[in-house]
Amino acid sequence: MAKKGFVAEFKEFIARGNVIDMAVGIIIGGAFTNIVTSLVNDIIMPLIATLTGAITFTQLFVTFNNTIIPYGNFIQNVVNFLLTAFTVFIMIKTINNFRRQKEEPAPAPESSEEVLLLREIRDSLQK
Repeated sequence: MAKKGFVAEFKEFIARGNVIDMAVGIIIGGAFTNIVTSLVNDIIMPLIATLTGAITFTQLFVTFNNTIIPYGNFIQNVVNFLLTAFTVFIMIKTINNFRRQKEEPAPAPESSEEVLLLREIRDSLQK
């Protein structure tokens, strides 16, 4: 069996479907991240600031042995993460609800009395 060259192996690797799908997912994920980040930072956080009296955690810190520990940044990042996760959850839940509505079959039309009577006659004749 002949040894494949580095370039040939790379071409084979890159041409695999799952690698291309992964690349597309990463690109779309990056764009989606920008949307969700903007939603959280530009819409949700200002609303929360309005409701809480403009509380920002980034100003919180403690001094320990002449060292400033800005723990407020950590709290703010946790809040941002939770809001981002909740926003993504709501968006995915909404998308799944739309998909379920599309997939649900339309209810079968109710049969008329004549059709029901004809079915009974057919079933009687088959016996």
